[in-house]
Amino acid sequence: MHDVRVYNSLKDSLEVFKPIREKEVSMYVCGPTVYGPVHIGNMRPVVVFDVLKRLFKYLGYKVTHISNVTDVDDKIIAAAIREKISELELTKKYAESYFKCLEELNVEKAEYTPYVTENMDGIIKFIADLIDKGFAYEVNGDVYFRVSKLEGYGKLSNLDIEDLKVGARIEENLDKENPLDFTLWKKTDVGINWDSPWSKGRPGWHTECVVMINNIYQDGRIDIHGGGFDLKFPHHENEIAQSLALHGHRIATYWMHNGFVNIDNQKMSKSLGNVRLAKDFLETYGGSVVRLALLSTHYRAPLNFTDEVMNSNQVEYTKIENAIRLAKVRFQLNNIDYQNADLLEDKLNDFINELADDLNTANAISIIFALVKDLNLDIRRNKLDSSARIVKTLDIMLDVLGFKAIDVVLTEEDIELFNKYHEAKSRKDFALSDSIREVLMERKLM
Repeated sequence: MHDVRVYNSLKDSLEVFKPIREKEVSMYVCGPTVYGPVHIGNMRPVVVFDVLKRLFKYLGYKVTHISNVTDVDDKIIAAAIREKISELELTKKYAESYFKCLEELNVEKAEYTPYVTENMDGIIKFIADLIDKGFAYEVNGDVYFRVSKLEGYGKLSNLDIEDLKVGARIEENLDKENPLDFTLWKKTDVGINWDSPWSKGRPGWHTECVVMINNIYQDGRIDIHGGGFDLKFPHHENEIAQSLALHGHRIATYWMHNGFVNIDNQKMSKSLGNVRLAKDFLETYGGSVVRLALLSTHYRAPLNFTDEVMNSNQVEYTKIENAIRLAKVRFQLNNIDYQNADLLEDKLNDFINELADDLNTANAISIIFALVKDLNLDIRRNKLDSSARIVKTLDIMLDVLGFKAIDVVLTEEDIELFNKYHEAKSRKDFALSDSIREVLMERKLM
């Protein structure tokens, strides 16, 4: 059994993963706010934690993966007004667009995909319980969390409370007892809203995830809580604060955060006008190439997207795909069942060790590239037994990294073409063999 080590943001250290429940992993990853098409940065946590899930499953764990959809928010209401449709129509449209991107990227479906609007009763009760315990207060229909009552606020993001207070005073709300107090319930008659004991309104962003975790795990405890680095503060910090106040624990044993996605060495932002949509990358390069690009750098490091980077990943993925396809063509032409071959256990073990070491996908992928180089050499030398071992091993590695299977099934027509090609070559009819070869190459069979 491989020990899995993960970097725990809560303690700023690498730790050996130890589950709450034996041989089970519970994992929550913050999903999108569906007010528009998702950008490429939204896809990084999706793919990173999909690989982590696949790794745990490969190692024999039962994984329960939760990823929410935020379908009520000021941005959603503003977008619905702009597009002159209801919030429900807007969120349905962009949620479908998001899930289509996940399908293109071959992301496994989460076991649970809760929507905020489906959990409103639980959210209202949760806020009421915080008020009853003195951790929240109501002012003119708005409800705020009382940060001063909680010790250790800022531990996850490692921020100084006094510095936070200075920043918060810039846009201070005079209704708050403390500039750091954050909104649990917002009174509003604009857009979609719900009745509550305090006012007609809608919830604050930070409460939703805690409640949805509680709905699935009654004690509110999970193994891993993940998301982008930008969510550490205030979102994840405020989730922890509410859970500590009501349940006395920080929700997750391990908090994991992926780094930012940059575009041409600049942080992606609307103000710079460099926001790039996920669907555009997927339409241009395809899901496998985009997935390779997202995994090519360690998940905690910044990831830079440029045309050069994407073209390079396209070339590299094509090398992987072509080598495996050509090998599988050879196997079928020679009636070899490569699935009966022995695995390259040492290489597979090295690969899993890299992933088990805080999900080092960059190093794991380098092992794949080295095997592809060996495979190409074996194909040229017609060493089919050795090729079979490599391909069987690569199939497993690529599956753990979440790439779609690279399969090829020869038709009778394909086999007949190969026979004609070899006959023409044996007769030294090179004009005919070359023309047949062009057809086979067009079909990606040679």
